Amino acid sequence: MPVAERGGHRAIIANYPPSRGPSRGAESDLTSVLYRLVRRAGPALAVVAVVLAAGGCAAVETYVPAVRSLGVYKLDINQGNYLTADMVAKLKEGQTRAQVRSILGTPLITSAFRDDRWDYVYEFARQGKVLEHRAFTVFFVGDSLAWWQGDEAPPSMAEVNRAKLDKSMGHIPSAEDPGFLGWLKDLWGRW
Repeated sequence: MPVAERGGHRAIIANYPPSRGPSRGAESDLTSVLYRLVRRAGPALAVVAVVLAAGGCAAVETYVPAVRSLGVYKLDINQGNYLTADMVAKLKEGQTRAQVRSILGTPLITSAFRDDRWDYVYEFARQGKVLEHRAFTVFFVGDSLAWWQGDEAPPSMAEVNRAKLDKSMGHIPSAEDPGFLGWLKDLWGRW
């Protein structure tokens, strides 16, 4: 490599290829840097542009639901009266309003225009989307329960836990084993 001395400093002169076209100073350098940056990052910029353009489409929420969750956190919301199957099973025709209120709880909707109807509504929303919606209505004639209708209530938590326990534990043979004292009792009974 050739070396040139200028003002007491030594500099290495390299054989760089000539630039494309005539040099235009700082503007040309900036333009070439931007051109190279866009050329190298072009595919990534195209992907970002497509994601941003499709951000409002429903298709993005369907196929890429995680994109929406990068924004503001939304709380899970339980709203209304959560009724279970065992609560509904306790209802009997002829019960008073006080008895129904003690079984099902305070109704979410009571109308001043229809005093003979109580509505129990339950809704569960996660991340702003309603996942579960149930409605249950009881009708009164006078002060006594006449009939009720609504969506099927889920099983009680006690039944769900019992079913999960039975499924996980299965049959336990040691529960039927009388043990040592049972063996002595059987032995004593045979004499």
